[in-house]
Amino acid sequence: MDNIHISVVTPVYGCCETLELLYKRLKDTLSKITDDFEIIMVNDASPDDAWSVIKTLAEKDSRVKGINFSRNFGQHYAITAGLDYALGDWIVVMDCDLQDRPEEILKLYDKAQEGYDIVFGKRYQRKDSFFKRTGSKLFYKILDYFTESKIDNSVANFSIVSSKVVNMLKKLREQNRLYPLFVNWVGFKRIDIDIEHASREEGESSYTFSKLINLAIDAIVSQSNKPLKLAIKFGFIMSILSLIYALWLVARYYIFSIPVAGWTSVMVSIYFIGGLLFANMGVLGLYIGKIFDEAKSRPLYLVDETTFEKEM
Repeated sequence: MDNIHISVVTPVYGCCETLELLYKRLKDTLSKITDDFEIIMVNDASPDDAWSVIKTLAEKDSRVKGINFSRNFGQHYAITAGLDYALGDWIVVMDCDLQDRPEEILKLYDKAQEGYDIVFGKRYQRKDSFFKRTGSKLFYKILDYFTESKIDNSVANFSIVSSKVVNMLKKLREQNRLYPLFVNWVGFKRIDIDIEHASREEGESSYTFSKLINLAIDAIVSQSNKPLKLAIKFGFIMSILSLIYALWLVARYYIFSIPVAGWTSVMVSIYFIGGLLFANMGVLGLYIGKIFDEAKSRPLYLVDETTFEKEM
């Protein structure tokens, strides 16, 4: 297929049983727009038999294209791979677990035809567990504060973007990746629309609370230097308060003849300041570590095999 109108990119992990239904619903939905589409399934080293299912689907329909990673790299790296291989004029990014309903692509596409380069789906009624909703809300609150961005926690990865946007995203090759943040950064005309969110068909989300925390830390350090600025400000505040306290102690001693507190207060102050120093060193260490990762210039992902030959 030389002229592909729509590409669908979906990372695959732990949803083997939903892939055939996902394909059927995508085919039925996309056929209402065009027959010139492709479905790119990126297997992120799924622990189940997902790759065999993807290969079977690709054998039945050449419009299904499978990419198999050499190991697990992560959801946003799988999205990156899909975008790198996508050939469509419009590219849809969605999850494979059917919580992103394929039928909602019609809404995203129709809105994009009104002149938008980016259309994100807004889950007005999330069908997730209380834990996941709370964790997601906290994650984006922290992310918004440190990156000074405004990301609605009801908006995830489900979106349609133009090939113009994808060409810009391909230029961003940082090791730490978060698709919504990258799309925000490149700009272009965007709108968020309400879509229906479905319950998870199979398995559980791989995003545990600890993974969300690690993802937030990586995103903050890679996208913002605000923690460094806060550390500097806090250091200045501590220095000023320490100076004021020292002057107060001197004044008390010479004016009121009140002796300075002894060993206990000194040790508490030392441990307190020492803790702050170690915390600031940790923040600096995070940034140095990210610089080290970027300096190695390793590929973002490694492909073991594909079900197609890449068109140059």
